[in-house]
Amino acid sequence: MGGLFFVTSIVITFFLLSKGEKVISILSCLVFIGFGIVGFLDDFIKVKFAKNEGLTPMQKTLFLIAVAVISAIFSYRLGLNKLYIPFTKKVIDIGFWYIPLCVFVFLATTNCVNLTDGLDGLASSCSAICFLFSAVLILLQTATVNIYAKLDEFHNLSYLSISCVGGLLGFLIFNTHKASVFMGDTGSLALGGLFASIMIFSGNALYIPIIGIMFVLSGISVIIQVGYYKLTKKRVFLMAPLHHHFQHKGVSEPKIVFWYSVVTFLAGLVSIITFV
Repeated sequence: MGGLFFVTSIVITFFLLSKGEKVISILSCLVFIGFGIVGFLDDFIKVKFAKNEGLTPMQKTLFLIAVAVISAIFSYRLGLNKLYIPFTKKVIDIGFWYIPLCVFVFLATTNCVNLTDGLDGLASSCSAICFLFSAVLILLQTATVNIYAKLDEFHNLSYLSISCVGGLLGFLIFNTHKASVFMGDTGSLALGGLFASIMIFSGNALYIPIIGIMFVLSGISVIIQVGYYKLTKKRVFLMAPLHHHFQHKGVSEPKIVFWYSVVTFLAGLVSIITFV
Protein backbone atom coordinates (compact mmCIF):
# COMPACT_ATOMS: atom_id res chain seq x y z
CA MET A 1 0.00 0.00 0.00
CA GLY A 2 3.01 2.32 -0.41
CA GLY A 3 1.04 4.19 -3.05
CA LEU A 4 -0.77 5.95 -0.20
CA PHE A 5 2.36 8.02 0.42
CA PHE A 6 2.61 9.57 -3.04
CA VAL A 7 -1.15 9.79 -3.62
CA THR A 8 -1.43 11.93 -0.49
CA SER A 9 1.64 14.06 -1.21
CA ILE A 10 0.69 14.66 -4.86
CA VAL A 11 -2.82 15.86 -4.01
CA ILE A 12 -1.55 18.17 -1.23
CA THR A 13 1.24 19.58 -3.43
CA PHE A 14 -1.17 20.21 -6.30
CA PHE A 15 -3.51 22.29 -4.15
CA LEU A 16 -0.53 24.32 -2.92
CA LEU A 17 0.63 24.98 -6.52
CA SER A 18 -2.67 25.46 -8.32
CA LYS A 19 -4.38 28.77 -8.88
CA GLY A 20 -7.43 30.03 -10.72
CA GLU A 21 -10.14 27.71 -12.01
CA LYS A 22 -9.46 24.04 -11.43
CA VAL A 23 -12.70 22.10 -11.90
CA ILE A 24 -11.06 19.71 -14.40
CA SER A 25 -8.01 19.21 -12.19
CA ILE A 26 -10.18 18.47 -9.17
CA LEU A 27 -12.03 15.90 -11.27
CA SER A 28 -8.64 14.36 -12.14
CA CYS A 29 -7.75 14.25 -8.44
CA LEU A 30 -11.04 12.51 -7.69
CA VAL A 31 -10.29 9.98 -10.44
CA PHE A 32 -6.82 9.53 -8.94
CA ILE A 33 -8.29 8.87 -5.51
CA GLY A 34 -11.13 6.73 -6.91
CA PHE A 35 -8.85 4.28 -8.69
CA GLY A 36 -6.54 4.38 -5.67
CA ILE A 37 -9.41 3.29 -3.42
CA VAL A 38 -10.09 0.28 -5.68
CA GLY A 39 -6.40 -0.66 -5.43
CA PHE A 40 -6.42 -0.06 -1.67
CA LEU A 41 -9.35 -2.45 -1.21
CA ASP A 42 -7.45 -5.09 -3.17
CA ASP A 43 -4.26 -4.57 -1.14
CA PHE A 44 -6.11 -4.38 2.18
CA ILE A 45 -7.85 -7.72 1.65
CA LYS A 46 -4.50 -9.33 0.81
CA VAL A 47 -2.87 -7.99 3.98
CA LYS A 48 -5.82 -8.30 6.35
CA PHE A 49 -6.70 -11.88 5.44
CA ALA A 50 -3.17 -12.98 4.41
CA LYS A 51 -4.37 -13.96 0.93
CA ASN A 52 -2.44 -13.94 -2.35
CA GLU A 53 -5.48 -12.48 -4.06
CA GLY A 54 -7.56 -9.56 -2.89
CA LEU A 55 -10.64 -8.56 -4.86
CA THR A 56 -11.81 -11.14 -7.38
CA PRO A 57 -11.14 -10.22 -11.04
CA MET A 58 -14.87 -9.60 -11.49
CA GLN A 59 -15.11 -7.34 -8.43
CA LYS A 60 -12.05 -5.35 -9.44
CA THR A 61 -13.27 -4.97 -13.03
CA LEU A 62 -16.71 -3.77 -11.92
CA PHE A 63 -15.20 -1.20 -9.55
CA LEU A 64 -12.83 0.04 -12.27
CA ILE A 65 -15.65 0.28 -14.81
CA ALA A 66 -17.80 2.21 -12.32
CA VAL A 67 -15.07 4.82 -11.70
CA ALA A 68 -14.33 5.02 -15.45
CA VAL A 69 -17.97 5.49 -16.49
CA ILE A 70 -18.70 8.13 -13.84
CA SER A 71 -15.53 10.03 -14.81
CA ALA A 72 -16.36 9.81 -18.52
CA ILE A 73 -19.88 11.16 -18.05
CA PHE A 74 -18.79 14.04 -15.81
CA SER A 75 -15.98 15.08 -18.15
CA TYR A 76 -18.28 14.84 -21.20
CA ARG A 77 -20.72 17.18 -19.48
CA LEU A 78 -17.83 19.61 -19.01
CA GLY A 79 -17.42 19.64 -22.80
CA LEU A 80 -14.10 17.78 -22.89
CA ASN A 81 -14.84 15.89 -26.09
CA LYS A 82 -12.01 17.11 -28.34
CA LEU A 83 -8.89 15.20 -29.38
CA TYR A 84 -5.50 16.30 -30.60
CA ILE A 85 -4.19 14.15 -33.45
CA PRO A 86 -0.63 13.02 -32.55
CA PHE A 87 2.27 14.57 -34.51
CA THR A 88 0.00 17.34 -35.81
CA LYS A 89 -1.77 20.40 -34.47
CA LYS A 90 -5.12 19.14 -35.78
CA VAL A 91 -8.07 18.75 -33.42
CA ILE A 92 -11.27 16.75 -33.87
CA ASP A 93 -14.54 16.81 -31.96
CA ILE A 94 -15.72 13.23 -31.37
CA GLY A 95 -18.99 14.14 -29.66
CA PHE A 96 -20.73 11.34 -27.75
CA TRP A 97 -18.07 8.82 -28.85
CA TYR A 98 -15.92 10.49 -26.23
CA ILE A 99 -17.63 8.48 -23.46
CA PRO A 100 -16.84 4.93 -24.73
CA LEU A 101 -13.33 6.04 -25.72
CA CYS A 102 -12.82 7.54 -22.28
CA VAL A 103 -13.96 4.34 -20.50
CA PHE A 104 -11.73 2.18 -22.71
CA VAL A 105 -8.69 4.40 -22.14
CA PHE A 106 -9.22 4.41 -18.38
CA LEU A 107 -9.50 0.63 -18.19
CA ALA A 108 -6.59 -0.01 -20.56
CA THR A 109 -4.24 2.49 -18.92
CA THR A 110 -4.92 1.44 -15.33
CA ASN A 111 -4.44 -2.23 -16.16
CA CYS A 112 -1.27 -1.61 -18.20
CA VAL A 113 0.35 0.48 -15.44
CA ASN A 114 -0.70 -2.19 -12.94
CA LEU A 115 0.99 -4.89 -15.06
CA THR A 116 4.16 -2.78 -15.36
CA ASP A 117 4.48 -2.64 -11.58
CA GLY A 118 6.53 -5.83 -11.37
CA LEU A 119 10.12 -4.71 -10.67
CA ASP A 120 11.61 -2.29 -8.16
CA GLY A 121 11.14 1.26 -9.43
CA LEU A 122 9.79 0.25 -12.85
CA ALA A 123 6.24 1.65 -12.81
CA SER A 124 7.20 4.68 -10.72
CA SER A 125 10.15 5.73 -12.93
CA CYS A 126 8.21 5.28 -16.19
CA SER A 127 5.22 7.12 -14.69
CA ALA A 128 7.36 10.06 -13.54
CA ILE A 129 8.68 10.49 -17.09
CA CYS A 130 5.19 10.19 -18.59
CA PHE A 131 3.86 12.89 -16.26
CA LEU A 132 6.80 15.15 -17.06
CA PHE A 133 6.10 15.00 -20.79
CA SER A 134 2.34 15.30 -20.33
CA ALA A 135 2.96 18.59 -18.48
CA VAL A 136 5.25 19.89 -21.23
CA LEU A 137 2.82 18.83 -23.96
CA ILE A 138 -0.14 20.57 -22.29
CA LEU A 139 1.82 23.79 -21.79
CA LEU A 140 2.91 23.78 -25.44
CA GLN A 141 -0.63 23.17 -26.62
CA THR A 142 -2.13 25.95 -24.53
CA ALA A 143 0.52 28.32 -25.90
CA THR A 144 -0.02 27.43 -29.58
CA VAL A 145 -3.25 25.61 -30.48
CA ASN A 146 -5.41 26.04 -27.41
CA ILE A 147 -8.72 24.21 -27.92
CA TYR A 148 -10.35 25.33 -24.70
CA ALA A 149 -11.20 28.82 -23.52
CA LYS A 150 -10.16 28.59 -19.86
CA LEU A 151 -6.37 28.45 -19.78
CA ASP A 152 -6.25 28.21 -15.97
CA GLU A 153 -7.92 24.83 -16.14
CA PHE A 154 -5.24 23.36 -18.40
CA HIS A 155 -2.33 25.08 -16.71
CA ASN A 156 -3.54 23.43 -13.51
CA LEU A 157 -3.54 20.04 -15.24
CA SER A 158 0.13 20.61 -16.03
CA TYR A 159 0.76 21.59 -12.39
CA LEU A 160 -0.91 18.34 -11.34
CA SER A 161 1.42 16.43 -13.66
CA ILE A 162 4.47 18.20 -12.19
CA SER A 163 3.21 17.39 -8.67
CA CYS A 164 3.18 13.74 -9.74
CA VAL A 165 6.76 13.95 -10.95
CA GLY A 166 7.85 15.32 -7.58
CA GLY A 167 5.83 12.80 -5.59
CA LEU A 168 7.20 9.87 -7.60
CA LEU A 169 10.81 11.08 -7.37
CA GLY A 170 10.42 11.12 -3.60
CA PHE A 171 8.87 7.66 -3.69
CA LEU A 172 11.72 6.34 -5.86
CA ILE A 173 14.18 6.99 -3.03
CA PHE A 174 12.54 4.03 -1.28
CA ASN A 175 11.31 2.12 -4.32
CA THR A 176 14.49 1.60 -6.37
CA HIS A 177 16.33 -1.72 -6.21
CA LYS A 178 16.23 -3.16 -3.60
CA ALA A 179 12.93 -1.58 -2.69
CA SER A 180 11.89 -1.07 0.92
CA VAL A 181 8.44 0.29 -0.03
CA PHE A 182 6.07 -1.05 -2.70
CA MET A 183 3.22 0.91 -4.26
CA GLY A 184 0.85 -2.06 -4.58
CA ASP A 185 -2.39 -1.82 -6.52
CA THR A 186 -3.14 1.27 -4.42
CA GLY A 187 -0.41 3.12 -6.29
CA SER A 188 -0.42 1.49 -9.71
CA LEU A 189 -4.18 1.79 -10.32
CA ALA A 190 -4.14 5.37 -9.00
CA LEU A 191 -1.23 6.33 -11.29
CA GLY A 192 -2.88 4.71 -14.31
CA GLY A 193 -6.12 6.52 -13.58
CA LEU A 194 -4.43 9.88 -13.11
CA PHE A 195 -2.26 9.59 -16.23
CA ALA A 196 -5.34 8.61 -18.26
CA SER A 197 -7.45 11.44 -16.83
CA ILE A 198 -4.85 14.16 -17.41
CA MET A 199 -4.30 13.02 -21.00
CA ILE A 200 -7.99 12.50 -21.78
CA PHE A 201 -9.20 15.74 -20.19
CA SER A 202 -6.51 17.76 -22.00
CA GLY A 203 -7.50 16.21 -25.35
CA ASN A 204 -4.40 14.00 -25.51
CA ALA A 205 -5.87 10.50 -25.18
CA LEU A 206 -4.22 9.44 -28.46
CA TYR A 207 -0.80 10.38 -27.06
CA ILE A 208 -1.09 7.79 -24.26
CA PRO A 209 0.14 4.79 -26.33
CA ILE A 210 3.07 6.91 -27.53
CA ILE A 211 4.34 8.49 -24.33
CA GLY A 212 3.22 5.45 -22.34
CA ILE A 213 4.71 3.00 -24.85
CA MET A 214 6.23 0.73 -22.17
CA PHE A 215 2.89 0.44 -20.38
CA VAL A 216 1.33 -0.57 -23.69
CA LEU A 217 4.01 -3.20 -24.30
CA SER A 218 3.36 -4.68 -20.86
CA GLY A 219 -0.34 -5.03 -21.62
CA ILE A 220 0.14 -6.36 -25.16
CA SER A 221 2.72 -8.93 -24.02
CA VAL A 222 0.20 -10.38 -21.54
CA ILE A 223 -2.56 -10.49 -24.17
CA ILE A 224 -0.23 -12.25 -26.64
CA GLN A 225 1.00 -14.71 -24.01
CA VAL A 226 -2.45 -15.67 -22.77
CA GLY A 227 -4.03 -15.83 -26.23
CA TYR A 228 -1.20 -17.85 -27.78
CA TYR A 229 -1.10 -20.26 -24.84
CA LYS A 230 -4.85 -20.91 -25.03
CA LEU A 231 -4.54 -21.69 -28.75
CA THR A 232 -1.32 -23.75 -28.77
CA LYS A 233 -0.44 -24.55 -25.12
CA LYS A 234 2.91 -22.89 -25.87
CA ARG A 235 4.40 -19.60 -24.69
CA VAL A 236 5.76 -16.71 -26.74
CA PHE A 237 7.63 -15.20 -23.78
CA LEU A 238 9.44 -16.96 -20.96
CA MET A 239 7.11 -15.03 -18.66
CA ALA A 240 4.71 -12.14 -19.10
CA PRO A 241 4.58 -9.15 -18.76
CA LEU A 242 7.57 -8.35 -20.96
CA HIS A 243 9.89 -7.16 -18.17
CA HIS A 244 9.74 -10.62 -16.58
CA HIS A 245 10.78 -12.15 -19.91
CA PHE A 246 13.93 -10.00 -19.86
CA GLN A 247 14.46 -10.93 -16.21
CA HIS A 248 14.36 -14.64 -17.08
CA LYS A 249 16.82 -13.93 -19.88
CA GLY A 250 19.30 -12.87 -17.20
CA VAL A 251 18.99 -9.09 -17.49
CA SER A 252 19.27 -7.42 -14.07
CA GLU A 253 16.34 -5.49 -12.60
CA PRO A 254 18.17 -2.11 -12.55
CA LYS A 255 19.14 -2.51 -16.21
CA ILE A 256 15.55 -3.32 -17.24
CA VAL A 257 14.27 -0.30 -15.32
CA PHE A 258 16.95 1.89 -16.93
CA TRP A 259 16.06 0.84 -20.48
CA TYR A 260 12.32 1.13 -19.87
CA SER A 261 12.95 4.67 -18.59
CA VAL A 262 15.16 5.53 -21.60
CA VAL A 263 12.57 4.31 -24.11
CA THR A 264 9.79 6.17 -22.28
CA PHE A 265 11.89 9.35 -22.30
CA LEU A 266 12.64 9.03 -26.02
CA ALA A 267 8.96 8.42 -26.84
CA GLY A 268 8.02 11.52 -24.86
CA LEU A 269 10.74 13.53 -26.57
CA VAL A 270 9.54 12.42 -30.01
CA SER A 271 5.99 13.50 -29.12
CA ILE A 272 7.16 16.95 -28.07
CA ILE A 273 9.54 17.49 -31.00
CA THR A 274 7.01 16.42 -33.63
CA PHE A 275 4.33 18.63 -32.07
CA VAL A 276 6.61 21.64 -32.06
